[in-house]
Amino acid sequence: MKQVAGIAGAVLRIDLQAIRYNYRLLRGLLGAAKCGAAVKADAYGVGAVQVVQALYAEDCRDFFVAHLQEAIIIREHLPADAAIYVMHGSPVGHEVELLEYNCTPVLNSLPQMLAWRALAQKEQRHLPAIVQVDTGMARMGLSAAEVQQWQADASLSDGIDLQYIMSHLVSAEDQVNPVNQQQLQAFNALRTQIPACQGLPASLANSSGIFLGKDFHFNMARPGAALYGVAPVAGQANPMHAVAHLQGRIIQTREIPAGTGVGYGSTWRSSQTTRIATVGVGYADGWMRSLSNRGIAHIAGQAVPMVGNVSMDTITLDVTAVAAEHLQPGSMVDLISADNTVDQVAARANTIGYEILTSLGGRYERTYSN
Repeated sequence: MKQVAGIAGAVLRIDLQAIRYNYRLLRGLLGAAKCGAAVKADAYGVGAVQVVQALYAEDCRDFFVAHLQEAIIIREHLPADAAIYVMHGSPVGHEVELLEYNCTPVLNSLPQMLAWRALAQKEQRHLPAIVQVDTGMARMGLSAAEVQQWQADASLSDGIDLQYIMSHLVSAEDQVNPVNQQQLQAFNALRTQIPACQGLPASLANSSGIFLGKDFHFNMARPGAALYGVAPVAGQANPMHAVAHLQGRIIQTREIPAGTGVGYGSTWRSSQTTRIATVGVGYADGWMRSLSNRGIAHIAGQAVPMVGNVSMDTITLDVTAVAAEHLQPGSMVDLISADNTVDQVAARANTIGYEILTSLGGRYERTYSN
C-alpha cells in the first residue's frame, strides 16, 4: 500500500534497534542455547519483513511462523542459511511447497508425520522436520496416544530428518505456577521414551520460558512477544525495550456544555463545560472498542481520558485541561508510548499485550528506525 506522509489518521513508529536490543538481551540469558525468533502474525503486528532483516543482522538464523503463507513472504527477504520453521505444519496437500521455499515443518500429529514421510519417499531423500509433543496445552503436538503409536512403530518417522523435539509452555509468565515444572518433567520424559527422539536437540522455552532458568533452555528458545517489548514475567519490572510507538492525529476540537453526550450511545456525558478532541484512530485500526470510557492518551506528556465509545475510525478525548497550543488540527496524541506501554494499554482493554500488537491496523503510516 502506497503511503503519503502526513495524511494518515495515525502514525506507528517501530524501533528496530529496540528489537535488536531485546534479542541480544534474551540471547545473553541462554548461555550455549540458540535463540530463535517467533515472527508469526507479521512479527506480532510490527512488520515481519523488516524484523527478520534486523534480526538476521544480529545473527539470528532460526525463524518461526505459524502458517506456510507467512514463511513464503519472509523467505525472499532472508538468505538461504536462515531456517524458517512452520509451526502449523503444512496445509494438507501442500507439503511440496515447503521444499520449494526451503522451509521446515513442525509436525504436530501422526497424519502430518505420515504425509511428510510420504513426500520423503517420493523425493527419495530424508526431509528435515521438527516434531512437537503435547505436554499440557491440549492444542497442538502429538497426543499421548500418538506418542504410543510412534513408540510401537518407529517406521512412522522413516525418511524424516528430525532436527528438534519441541513443546510449548502453558503459563510461563507466571513463574510460580506448578504447571511449569509439570510440563518440564513431562517433556524430559518424552525425550527419553520416544526412541527416535533420544539425544535429539530440544526446544521448550518461549519468551517467558527463558526467564524460568536454564532447565527450560535446552538447545534453542523461541521468543516472540518479549522481542516486541511485551513484559515476559507477570508482576515484575519489564526489562525489554519498547518497540511500538503509536500516535493519532487530532482532527478537530470542540467545546460542549454540561450534560452533552459524546459518541455512539451517549455512554459518556459531560458534567461541566468540556473541550473534546476527536482523533483519527478507531477499532478499524485495531484500537479496541473495549477501551471505550477506559483508555487514556497523552498530549505533551499530560494524560487525558478517552470518553465515549470507540468508533470505527475515531476516538474522543477530554482535553479540557490541555493547553490550546497542543490541540491544533494535525497535532499528535500519544496512544502507545513510554507513558502508556503496550501492557498498560492491554490492561485497560482487559486483554494482553499480544492482542494489542497483533491488532495494529493497516491504515497507519508506518515508519521504521534502526
